[in-house]
Amino acid sequence: MIILKAENISKQYRLGNVGTGTLSHDLNRFWHKIRGKEDPYLKVGAVNDRSSNAKHEYVWALRDINFEVKQGEVLGIIGKNGAGKSTLLKILSRVTTPSTGSIKTKGNIASLLEVGTGFHPELTGRENIFLNGAILGMTRAEIKSKLDEIVDFSGCEMYIDTPVKRYSSGMKVRLAFAVAAHLEPDILVVDEVLAVGDAEFQKKAIGKMQDISSGDGRTVLFVSHNMESIQKLCTRCVILENGKTIFQGDVDSAISKYLASNKKEDTLDFPIELKSLTILDFAILDNLNNRVKAILLGKACSFVIKILNTSHMELNLNLRFQIFNENEMLLTTLNTFHVNENKILNSKEQIELECSMDKLPITEGTYYIGIQILDLYERKVLYQNNNWDIIEVYNGDFFETGKLPSKNNLGSFLLDYKWISKHNEGINDKS
Repeated sequence: MIILKAENISKQYRLGNVGTGTLSHDLNRFWHKIRGKEDPYLKVGAVNDRSSNAKHEYVWALRDINFEVKQGEVLGIIGKNGAGKSTLLKILSRVTTPSTGSIKTKGNIASLLEVGTGFHPELTGRENIFLNGAILGMTRAEIKSKLDEIVDFSGCEMYIDTPVKRYSSGMKVRLAFAVAAHLEPDILVVDEVLAVGDAEFQKKAIGKMQDISSGDGRTVLFVSHNMESIQKLCTRCVILENGKTIFQGDVDSAISKYLASNKKEDTLDFPIELKSLTILDFAILDNLNNRVKAILLGKACSFVIKILNTSHMELNLNLRFQIFNENEMLLTTLNTFHVNENKILNSKEQIELECSMDKLPITEGTYYIGIQILDLYERKVLYQNNNWDIIEVYNGDFFETGKLPSKNNLGSFLLDYKWISKHNEGINDKS
């Protein structure tokens, strides 16, 4: 059964001003409306590309979005920052109205869009549970019957009678999600807000959403940049790009298409000039010191970077290379700080830093190389980029036995281990 249907949803905003526009625009809109004509400003507007310069007075945050959601389905909505995901969820939750199109739903909707949405800061956690429940259309008796379960799930028992203005952002998310999930909505709408919670709560929340959809037959709309969560939870995905739908279909295909759009195919352009330093060069080297983009599992590998201190001050550099998998999960960090290799760089001094591994232990796949450069004197980040470069890893003879590990049973890392056999003599039976 179709429980939610979006038909030709579009949302237009006016750039540079708060509100819908000028008085003249409002009057013009009103004049067209009473004559039964279309809003004149819906004929203009730029594509929702946040990286480009504004050339129009209006922008389409969403344009002609169409999809259906079945009862019990978990629909993932993914896309880059600014693609229109949160705007779409706000329209589906009736926080804002679309400029064109319509939303048809069956049943009530509970939303978790921003930290502390719908909470009154002066009320206690307990009072806000009743407030949120009332907003969602629940009676006081229904809320009271689930109160203990909500408080227990949130993990905020100690602070439940404390005003939420004293809660951390993570505590607010815990309580807000507990309310939304336990008051039995027909459709639960969850934005990236769960990322604020700790790992234990994220796992708990995903488990609860799985129970809601599979056990109770309710529908979940889930926005996240965490592809692992999308893969675990969702049954189908929609990809948004610049306010438009570019894909609808199965989860694996959606994730593959989304990650492919994020890959950097071009080589890095140097020099990269920053406020305090200039990055002159970066290279991935194989065991023969050749610059490469692909490495065999088990072979030597190095990351080499050249940096120039362009400031008038001495820098105490802490350099971190980070390795992310295709689901954007951080696998490991190669940090100068942890091995006491921070480098003092004088003004106008240049340095080449090499991080080397005798045997690359990362299993077959595509990985993103991230970089962070910090100044320990100022305790600040000078540069950070989680999508700095890409490295392909191919299966290789990691154990040097001529036997390549099966790529289906590798995990994320391989360890250089050994087996030790101890032969004991048999015990004589003297009974």
